[in-house]
Amino acid sequence: MAPKPKFSVDDIPDLSGKVVIRAKAILLPNAKVYLACRNETKANAAIEKLPIYLPLDLASFKSIQVAANNFLSKEKELHILFNNAGGLEPDVAELTDEGYNLTIGVNVLGHFYFTKLLLPALLAVAQNSDGAIKARVVNTASVATELTSKLEYEAVKESPVRRKLGTEPLYYQSKFANLVYSTEFSRRYGQQIGPSCVNPGNLATELQRTFRGMKRFIIMYVGTCTEGATFNGKYFVPWARLWKPSPASQDIQTREQLWDWLEEEQVKDA
Repeated sequence: MAPKPKFSVDDIPDLSGKVVIRAKAILLPNAKVYLACRNETKANAAIEKLPIYLPLDLASFKSIQVAANNFLSKEKELHILFNNAGGLEPDVAELTDEGYNLTIGVNVLGHFYFTKLLLPALLAVAQNSDGAIKARVVNTASVATELTSKLEYEAVKESPVRRKLGTEPLYYQSKFANLVYSTEFSRRYGQQIGPSCVNPGNLATELQRTFRGMKRFIIMYVGTCTEGATFNGKYFVPWARLWKPSPASQDIQTREQLWDWLEEEQVKDA
């Protein structure tokens, strides 16, 4: 069991002047926050607290391009990017617009592409502060990073491999990929941007809407989200504790292979 958290929303410092994408709690310390999501109705329901809606569907490269261009037309700097959207065990038949498995497409490819397109605004933070202040990118993993040690690239699109794996292993692979990608992101951009990866614990969110029975009951306990955004390339677990990531996720060949694949897929299908 994780120990009692030592950090809460009340401990977040004042963020006046900072621009953030996706972080409801950050509204408290006066940041300018964009809610990037595909559901306008739900975004509008939060309009009193979150006035800036950024349409984004991570299951569509076209939507990602439009969202990034929309944001960059309004903002020159992006101080904090929370990559915390995701799919949790959707039906194995569900695909993104480009034909990728929905879990991998949203959790991995979508976040990678969105972050890449926003690099000019993220890099501008360090450039405009002479490197004294860096933007932060927080990628969301889970305990699933410990449940697999390799990526099955043949399972990303329709194939016998994907059908054989099923929903749970595909989700495990997506979270493992989030950690691998975060580590490689740190190696490539760590001098200019402060990336990190967090396992926020089992939180009660709509991700569990596809769960049934005991699995739904077990995972629906409420916890406190961790951030750890100030630690370049580090991995955090509940509650805001620095943790040693799985050795497989740190393998340089695995990291470079994933990065190259992400770049190739984005160029091919964008």
